[in-house]
Amino acid sequence: QHRDLLDQALAPFSIVPDYDLDVMVDDQDLVYVIREVLARLTPVLEKERPDVVIVQGDAQTAFVGALAAYYAKIPVAHVEAGLRTGNPYAPYPEEMNRRLIDHIATFLFAPTETAKQALLREGIRAQGIAVTGNTEIDALRYVEQNVPPSEQFDFSGKVVLVTAHRRESFSGGLTQICAGLRRIAADNADATIVYSVHPNPHVRDIVYAELADRDRIVLIDPPGYASFVHLMRSAALILTDSGGIQEAGAALHVPVLVLRDVTERMEGVHAGAAEVVGTDPDRIATAATHLLRSPDARAGMQAAANPYGDGHAAARIVQFLERRLL
Repeated sequence: QHRDLLDQALAPFSIVPDYDLDVMVDDQDLVYVIREVLARLTPVLEKERPDVVIVQGDAQTAFVGALAAYYAKIPVAHVEAGLRTGNPYAPYPEEMNRRLIDHIATFLFAPTETAKQALLREGIRAQGIAVTGNTEIDALRYVEQNVPPSEQFDFSGKVVLVTAHRRESFSGGLTQICAGLRRIAADNADATIVYSVHPNPHVRDIVYAELADRDRIVLIDPPGYASFVHLMRSAALILTDSGGIQEAGAALHVPVLVLRDVTERMEGVHAGAAEVVGTDPDRIATAATHLLRSPDARAGMQAAANPYGDGHAAARIVQFLERRLL
């Protein structure tokens, strides 16, 4: 949905798309994305006639990709299948989009055994499911080992890295998160809050109104993927409402506080790598300050095992598809 962020993500892997649907417009809504992606992707599928369509990532466009493939009678493979909170409006609209994709898909690549069990409870046949780990960890390990950061950061003290952009937080939640961040900055003179601000104007306008020109709070544009990976590695603590960053934090052994009321990635919470704190300012500030001031508490979360994969998810996905399609 955000073309500049896509370009940043693809660059470290030297991936250049063969087709650009050129969908994005300012302040686009959900119906616009569905309508335009479906209209522009359908001719591509008709021309290429692939043996399988793999969908992953942004759940809105992934759902439309799966729907377009279904209409074209092309099998769908869903990477990150089975992620569930149980609440159809949290995260919104990702939760429902994921459910719909999984009931369209022929091949379902669950990142964890928990995700597989969610699919089985919904009546999806076990023969189409494989537990692979998540390709987020593949990308993370590749960048760690092969791609130096293009941007250098030098922040003082303990870095508290923040991302928050979820649609369900637009009506008050984001303002509360910002209040919690101000509390953290005020209570921890040895910490610097670094907020990577999403380009969505519904996010950017609120964050800059609430946090600009505050002591020990730095607002930055989203860095390139490789630079962001290295920035995460240097953080003492990550506060996020992003699912992928929850996984990355666990893999990098950086404690994560989840700025949502529910998460579809409870494996990290159960492992001790993450804690769900919601959007209440007091709860956010109390949890963050405890971790910043307690080396033992921070070390306990850092020691948690990463439940999201070993960096070889893509190879397992390829092998599964080769067995089924060749």
